[in-house]
Amino acid sequence: MEAIEPQFGTVTLLLIAAGAVAVLLFLIMKVKLHAFVSLVLVSVLTAVVVGFEPGDIPDVLMFGFADTIGGVALLVAFGVMLGRLLEVTGGAQTLADTLIGRFGEKRAPFALGVASLLFGFPIFFDAGLVVFVPIILTVARRFGGSVLYYALPAAGAFAAMHAVVPPHPGPVAAANLIGANVGLTLLVGIPIAVVAWYVGVMLVSRFLAARIDVPVSDVIFGEVQDGTERNGEKDGETTWRAPSFVTVLLLLLIPLVLISFNTVLTTLVESGVLAEDQDWVDFLSLLGITPVALMITVIAAILVLGRPNASMATVTKIVDQALGPVCSIILITGAGGMFGGVLELSGIGDALSGSLSDLGISLILQAFIIATLLRVAQGSATVALTTTGGLIAGAVGDANLGDFKLTLLVVAIAAGATVLSHVNDSGFWLVSRLFGMDEKTTLKTWTVMETTLGLSVFAIASLLWLVA
Repeated sequence: MEAIEPQFGTVTLLLIAAGAVAVLLFLIMKVKLHAFVSLVLVSVLTAVVVGFEPGDIPDVLMFGFADTIGGVALLVAFGVMLGRLLEVTGGAQTLADTLIGRFGEKRAPFALGVASLLFGFPIFFDAGLVVFVPIILTVARRFGGSVLYYALPAAGAFAAMHAVVPPHPGPVAAANLIGANVGLTLLVGIPIAVVAWYVGVMLVSRFLAARIDVPVSDVIFGEVQDGTERNGEKDGETTWRAPSFVTVLLLLLIPLVLISFNTVLTTLVESGVLAEDQDWVDFLSLLGITPVALMITVIAAILVLGRPNASMATVTKIVDQALGPVCSIILITGAGGMFGGVLELSGIGDALSGSLSDLGISLILQAFIIATLLRVAQGSATVALTTTGGLIAGAVGDANLGDFKLTLLVVAIAAGATVLSHVNDSGFWLVSRLFGMDEKTTLKTWTVMETTLGLSVFAIASLLWLVA
């Protein structure tokens, strides 16, 4: 769908958006109305207030909801299936034990973060997070304390890679729009993302976890397993033989490798290195589509982890039990996308962009401010990245910048598109529900950490801009 022609000025539209967020928080945190109901209700009211025709409102609501559900539902479903198998069979414990053995108990959060940085290079934020959830929760259960010690370093690592580093779609699109070199953006983006992760995520997570206690949630994977699972067979239980570390690692590498096929091949085709419409390229790209890659991984986990220990009926029961609790997560995340979609189509972003496109300040600060305001207004980091890139493209062309400074502009846009994740961001709801946090706690932890991450990225880019 296309955005409507705004009926109000920029200030009025921003007040409407702020009012919608305030009403949403009031309904959820004070009235205690279910988050899914609250999100849908506020989305409808916002669509009415900004001036959508009543007959168009259903399509407006479905714009953000369907897009988010389509991207999240399969990922979460396959992710929790894989996670449940890893947990029940002892695979997550094996991986956790190995990580702790190599890095030590005190460095467990750091180890999880480093592993997430590596896996986050080709894998999108939501897909990587759902695959790592069972490992995060297993480590947290073993050592106790707030789950934030372990969840934030890993989730922040995926967020940093997704926002800053190609071949993720946001930085690639922004680079193309302003004429930056994607390869140089990759080379510069990786060290910036890693340093910003350590400063803005790793150190901040220690501070937050020491002050906010979030218990390990059982909402996703059920109660802690002791190595047995009831299956109705004659002996009444199945004894699971824990897989080796190599087996678990190879399973987790399957989506990493397959998704790499898609991201790398797509980048090579778009850059002209490979020709389009080649059968082998299309086939490998199909295998690398994230839901397909996760489905293949789940099938492999069933064959490698499940079938050597139990009947197919028992394995099916295990993965089926994992699906029920995530329905709420999927619906709430989709409704968060709905709310963000309504704000996007309302013209709030376009009105804001038009008024900020000529601020009379340095390009790198202008890029950061515009991306930040767009992120806050409509929620999507990718939309903020692409919109900001298009808005400043003319000014960038007139400035005649070198390749390195063009890359730093992309990084600055990514920084602005990262900060202040809140209730109109579907990722906010995914993190909230996966780790069993209420909305207030998520604002005090995830939102704060995303903001410190974005500010750290921008600080590094600004320092490099000054010396370049």
